[in-house]
Amino acid sequence: MRITGFLAVSALALLSACGKPSSPAEPQTGAVSTEASSTTASPALSDAQKKTLLAELPVPYQSADLDNGQAKFAICKTCHTPNQGGGNMTGPNLWEVFGRKSGTSPGFAYSDGMKSLGAVWDAEKINQWIANPRAMVPGTKMTYIGMENPKDRVDVIAYLKTVTSAPPAR
Repeated sequence: MRITGFLAVSALALLSACGKPSSPAEPQTGAVSTEASSTTASPALSDAQKKTLLAELPVPYQSADLDNGQAKFAICKTCHTPNQGGGNMTGPNLWEVFGRKSGTSPGFAYSDGMKSLGAVWDAEKINQWIANPRAMVPGTKMTYIGMENPKDRVDVIAYLKTVTSAPPAR
């Protein structure tokens, strides 16, 4: 019985992580595209291409555990797609998020705080964001409470770099 209760609470936490409405009648927190289910998968990268992309990040990210990053990113995927050409979900599409100015993903309805943040997303800004979104942008629509473990954040950011970036030349 304890395991069933734990699973139910865990499932509820995952479903509420990004503030998805509990019924279709409730408003969405951002524009949701019908294209979200018909996304183009991010291109498969070779180990050498991943290494090249990771070399663009600060040193701590270059030796990240991409498998752990992928596992921890699973909660992010309830609200975001990292795929090229993917639609916005409850959160914006993350394709080519590195180097993008905050609040500028086409077709997504951002909070006023995110639109006025004026940050350019790099590893450190993303780290700050996923550690505690509300501390960085008071009034954000993102209901995710944050990722406490610094190593998990490093791993997620490195993984995100490899799945949201165009493949480097071979």
